[in-house]
Amino acid sequence: MSDRTVSESVSAASPAAAPAETAPPGGAWALLVSELTVLFRRRRTWALLLALAAVPVLIAVAVRLSSQEPTPGRGPPFLDQVTQNGLFVAVTGLIVSIPLFLPLTVGVVAGDTIAGEAGLGTLRYLLAAPAGRVWLLVVKYIGAAVFCLAATLAVVTAGVLAGLAFFPVGPLTLLSGDTISLSESFLRALLIAGYVTVSLLGLSAIGLFFSTLTVVPVGAMAATIVLSVVAQVLDSLPQLDWLHPWLFSHYWLDFADLLRQPIDFTSFGANALLQGGYLLVFGALAYGRFVTKDILS
Repeated sequence: MSDRTVSESVSAASPAAAPAETAPPGGAWALLVSELTVLFRRRRTWALLLALAAVPVLIAVAVRLSSQEPTPGRGPPFLDQVTQNGLFVAVTGLIVSIPLFLPLTVGVVAGDTIAGEAGLGTLRYLLAAPAGRVWLLVVKYIGAAVFCLAATLAVVTAGVLAGLAFFPVGPLTLLSGDTISLSESFLRALLIAGYVTVSLLGLSAIGLFFSTLTVVPVGAMAATIVLSVVAQVLDSLPQLDWLHPWLFSHYWLDFADLLRQPIDFTSFGANALLQGGYLLVFGALAYGRFVTKDILS
């Protein structure tokens, strides 16, 4: 039973009764700790995080080695500001990562949550432990959500460090024309990271649902990633304006209001509400599928 502790295997060896719907507090939290430990001990997880961290570093190196200053209006937003303040490397890195790289890594992790255990043959052993299907589903989603935060912070942290290494860093001039201190600039970067993390929670719920439908994790991963691409394509079509506010990707890049003074949290709230709706819908679908599913592996 790969990636699982010996203690879990011993407890799983007991005869399996009907899966409980609730878990004793001790066993529940032990399962959560085990899930996060397993997730962040995997080489694949760190490979994904390192790949994300490489995005802002490559942007910084490319701009630094270029003989020409970035031209305003060409390339990703804020790219022309990188040479003036290295903190914009983190923002540009997020903008480049959001359409593909972040959804791809989140799709890999979320799609593997249940299907990965079924494919390894460890799912029935987890359910034999005193945790219950509902709590196992919750733990798996929490693990995917924590990865969303780690992935976003990987991009932001690498962007800030690359900016400090290659460009001057100082008080930040916001889109509103106001200038904030360096310490407040770091707080704004963390706030943007929080916005992007929230943006990915709906996609994580979709991946969790797909993961309950199959014992082949690659299928769930692919379906999640493809759906994120389809949602963004639909969001780019003006003929579907009526549909745009309902797409989970609609607010992914709308964090510019966090770079104004005072901060406008309107887009943050709308994004959180939309992602919460997807979490409720696909969480309910995952619950309905998982609690009635025959676990054979």
